[in-house]
Amino acid sequence: MVLTANSGGTTVKKKSEYVSIRSNPPFAEKSTKDIEKFHDIIRAFYKEKGRNLPWRETRDPYRIFVSEFMLQQTQVERVLKKYEAFISVFPDFSSLARAPLHRIINLWQGLGYNRRCIYMKRSAEAVVQRFGGTLPAVAEQLRTLPGIGCTTAAAMVTFAYNIPTVFVETNIRRVFIYFFFPGFPVVPDTDIFPVVEKTLDHEDPRQWYYALMDYGVWLKKRFGNINHRSKGYKKQTAFAGSDRQIRGKVLKTLVAEPGLGGYEIAKRISEDSKRVQKILSGLRKEGFLKHEGGAYSLED
Repeated sequence: MVLTANSGGTTVKKKSEYVSIRSNPPFAEKSTKDIEKFHDIIRAFYKEKGRNLPWRETRDPYRIFVSEFMLQQTQVERVLKKYEAFISVFPDFSSLARAPLHRIINLWQGLGYNRRCIYMKRSAEAVVQRFGGTLPAVAEQLRTLPGIGCTTAAAMVTFAYNIPTVFVETNIRRVFIYFFFPGFPVVPDTDIFPVVEKTLDHEDPRQWYYALMDYGVWLKKRFGNINHRSKGYKKQTAFAGSDRQIRGKVLKTLVAEPGLGGYEIAKRISEDSKRVQKILSGLRKEGFLKHEGGAYSLED
């Protein structure tokens, strides 16, 4: 593969413009030189356009733990509005583990997917009780904690301890589909993982993944939704009018006014009382709410 300025589909950096590598033949036949070119492009981009984010300025495993929970299915811009305030109130695993759930949810408002609050609190409790307040540096141990799957566990190990791990999230996926699978209508993650592993920077995986993520963000802005070619791609359902939106309204209402009945909550948020009752039942089963004397409030 040759990189030239004007050969359609190849990659060059021209001033501040970064265009694509086109990868053919299959990656397994690529040379070390081609991988080095890929590294050079990503690193050059990151040096010029990398984002300064507060969770990248720390090596505190707790702060990275919080950022990874917040960043699950949530845009960076929204997390930036909440992250520092959250850390200032709950600065370590012990304070988060001890905190009443309603205080955590109150600070979380605006990030969505509120069940992450329960998972994060329960994981913090487990870190304190099982691991002496130190975040495990082994992905397999992290996956035993609530709300931490394979991707989050690998990301925490990489960013907290700079240990080389292989993982794929939405922005990383976009980079590898774009660079290494041009013309492929459907790309499964099982095909992407070996390429991620082959190109991994073992000396500084933390910064390498930061660079990949930032390049992926740039690709989306420039070329749109490349990830629609991912085999696991699912179009996100509309938020407005969804149960997820109503769940958020219910929790926000009970943070402000604990002790309301189901009908009163439905009236406060202007939603159908039967639908609200079903959501309240679900929130109780998940551990968000307690129901005493006909009144709902958040669990302590």
